[in-house]
Amino acid sequence: MTRNAVRGTLRDDGRSEPPPVEDPAGPDDRDRPRRGRRLLKWSAAVLALLIAGSATAGYLYYRQLNGNIDKQPLNLGDNKVAEPTPNAAGQTPLNILLIGSDARDTKENQQLGGARETFGSTPLADVQMLVHLSADRTNMSVISMPRDTLVKIPKCTDPDDGKVYPASEGRVMTNQSLGRGGPGCTVATWQELTGIHIDHFLMVDFAGVVSMADAVGGVPVCVDANIHSRNSMGQGSGLRLEKGTTYVKGEQALQWLRTRYGFEGGTDLARAKAQHMYMTSLMRQLRENATLSSPNKLRRLAERATEALTVDPGLDTVKKLYDLSGELRKVKPERITMTTMPNRFVGARVEPTEDAEKLFRLVREDIALDGRDVKPSGRPEQVVPSDPAAPDAEIAVQVRNGTRTETEGAAPGRASTVRALLEDKGFTSATADTTSALSEQSTVVRYPSADLEGDAHRVAEALGIPASAVQRSTDVSGVTLVVGADWREGRTYQAPEQDTAPPESAEPLNGADDTACMHVDPAFSW
Repeated sequence: MTRNAVRGTLRDDGRSEPPPVEDPAGPDDRDRPRRGRRLLKWSAAVLALLIAGSATAGYLYYRQLNGNIDKQPLNLGDNKVAEPTPNAAGQTPLNILLIGSDARDTKENQQLGGARETFGSTPLADVQMLVHLSADRTNMSVISMPRDTLVKIPKCTDPDDGKVYPASEGRVMTNQSLGRGGPGCTVATWQELTGIHIDHFLMVDFAGVVSMADAVGGVPVCVDANIHSRNSMGQGSGLRLEKGTTYVKGEQALQWLRTRYGFEGGTDLARAKAQHMYMTSLMRQLRENATLSSPNKLRRLAERATEALTVDPGLDTVKKLYDLSGELRKVKPERITMTTMPNRFVGARVEPTEDAEKLFRLVREDIALDGRDVKPSGRPEQVVPSDPAAPDAEIAVQVRNGTRTETEGAAPGRASTVRALLEDKGFTSATADTTSALSEQSTVVRYPSADLEGDAHRVAEALGIPASAVQRSTDVSGVTLVVGADWREGRTYQAPEQDTAPPESAEPLNGADDTACMHVDPAFSW
């Protein structure tokens, strides 16, 4: 020990100071506060760097997911359909068209889709489902259109090369619409047929169905007997299942969605029914499957889903898709109704029936297909056409007599009487067609194109005809009022009570029904 340590320290004036009292903790601990502050600053800097790095990585991953998504224009047609009017709470429904493409533009898609000779050929929209989410988000309706449905495809313009595909001459199969410029032409075709404004579309191909089915861990489906979808000529999806419920994923899930040979009558209608069962099961899985709480599974699902999707610009980011999924998840399974567009056979194809128009009307009016919507009677309809009406005196209206029924002849003079009524109300350009007597159950106002939509609604409003009776139709060349069998006399139209029950021919399936089972054709059982 040094002298100064024992006796103290000599000051400059010769006096000594008492020796310092040593800290029992030692000199290193005396320096800890200062070193601790330095360490804290260093740690904060490292943490900030790590956070910034994570944020950068997260941002880059987010950009990667967004980059995976293919974008295409929403509507390639010339005609537009007016958006629905918001309800009293300012809410509007959402209509999303789901498209399943049979594209064989990659080796993976070609292997899954089969038919090697079609590699790289024009894709077809083999699955088409319209998802209607109610304005108040309490219910959802899904309408499938069989791919063999005969429709008129409107003129579409390819967004990539500007090629114009003229409107189809007569009716052709609806799945051909995808090859006329892309999914936007399928959207245009649906809007022309249904009069329903479509807000978005989502399209997925063969490989996408397989990858997403894998990501959710399988989807339960049911058959009432053993099935092998393959006949002596080699036709069929190859699906092979035992009787009962099986969790299908990967290629087996795709086989289920493609199976026609072996289900019920072996038609595209049976395939649509099987697709409904798969969709409702998938939605229940997404709600109930706890494995999706795993970050790895969620990441894999996000990657595979974004790689598989083609969407319109309104859904072109992960955030937009996430927001949409949040809206869809507000609906409980028991308020989801899956249906097939009512149809009848025309040779080997099908065409929409009168019940189909009723189904489309329920969607246009935002009425739930499960029958649980209670709408107040006498509720005024509000429609805001995309094109405003001309002055009443300038609207050219042709009035036709459609009062003939199966049991009664046409009421005489109805076209002239209603024309005179319109003239009294200021429609001085109205004319009466007295050359033919039609048969129309209900009075209807038809118009051929979007630029006359406002005029048609104005005519209906002036006569007290409900907006639901205003229909777009290529069967007329101008605004045409057909006086139906519900207005055989008088000058005041009394609108009939609207039937809000979905037609039985739509074969509705409730989203909570987990007992549904596909009937197997005995010829395909083993």
